[in-house]
Amino acid sequence: MAYSPSYPSLVDGQMAYRNGFDATNDTAGANAKLWLPIWSGEVLHAYDEYRSFEPMVTSRTITSGREEQFPITGTVDLQPAWRAGEYLMGGADSKAGNFSITLDARPMAAHFELDNVDLMITQWEYRQELARQAGQTLANARDKQIGAFIGGAALVELTSQDPRTGINLPEPAQLVGSTTADRALEVLEAIEDFIVDCQENSVPVGQTFCAVTPRVFQDIRRLGVAESQPQASTMQPMFGGVAAAGGLGAPLTQGMNALSDSLTYMGVTIIKSNHLPVDNYGAASAEIGEARYNVNGVAAGVKGLIWMPDCVASLRKTGLVVDTEDDTRRNSTFTVASMMSGTGILKPELAKMIVDSTVTAAGAELVRADIDAVYKNAAGFGYATS
Repeated sequence: MAYSPSYPSLVDGQMAYRNGFDATNDTAGANAKLWLPIWSGEVLHAYDEYRSFEPMVTSRTITSGREEQFPITGTVDLQPAWRAGEYLMGGADSKAGNFSITLDARPMAAHFELDNVDLMITQWEYRQELARQAGQTLANARDKQIGAFIGGAALVELTSQDPRTGINLPEPAQLVGSTTADRALEVLEAIEDFIVDCQENSVPVGQTFCAVTPRVFQDIRRLGVAESQPQASTMQPMFGGVAAAGGLGAPLTQGMNALSDSLTYMGVTIIKSNHLPVDNYGAASAEIGEARYNVNGVAAGVKGLIWMPDCVASLRKTGLVVDTEDDTRRNSTFTVASMMSGTGILKPELAKMIVDSTVTAAGAELVRADIDAVYKNAAGFGYATS
């Protein structure tokens, strides 16, 4: 008996992929029914794979509207001795409000132009590379935006609308050491100070992150490694993974060469990132988003960030939008992948900045307001409550 397929074979001209210059035609048996949805999913998958900061802050996806409310409560008032006949007013701080986080006014987009879009559709290796680059481009920009706001959370003051009282915001840590080992140890000291700051604010210390540049990460990794022959017999790597040093890190035979590798110190995850706000995003062609994102990390001397997820909120509109336009005059197809996102500060007491000694004179007391003044631009960070 002859084999009879369960489904009819596709004939030429009825492929679900495009076969002509009509990428938006969705009629039966014509052209491009699947290539945009499929490619959109691949870009979104690549975006989720390459993003790093977004999973480390409070993140929400919204399906409609432009704003998300994050509840905030004041402190419960105390009457030390409640005397007979005394009327309690409920406490001036016992009020509730919201942190209002809104989407950016405009989406961010990754775009490119091809002279043979059919090659992208039919060849997985070709399409996969374009999807990877588009997703990575969006993820890199989003990482820089969130990093800029974590830095902002580490510098702003509590707003007058914030009903919480008794909070002492962490001061920036200053690196003054003359050697790489000294500065690496100062980063570890900053981590310890941040933990103490949280404890003094009666903040439960949960998942905590410290992001530094790959160079600083390597300096932390090699703490205790001998740099001269006399030291070789007396020193042992602090993060060499040996039990005598607390079992930190891993043996030096094991490389930590991927950007995704991390160390753990006193419960704090130390990561490396190329997306810290160490550049001047306000410079021409260096902008990463709206004016509020375009901070000046060079003037502030940013070297690292320490935070807990609730310091910053990240919003993302559901899905990814892909648009194409065929230009028969140029014999090319222009493709744009765009997404809507937004960022806002929630709890500034959960973030700390590490800066270089060039910001102030060595040994001088750091003032967060002075660093904030050179870090942010005129747009500020939109930190407010309602």
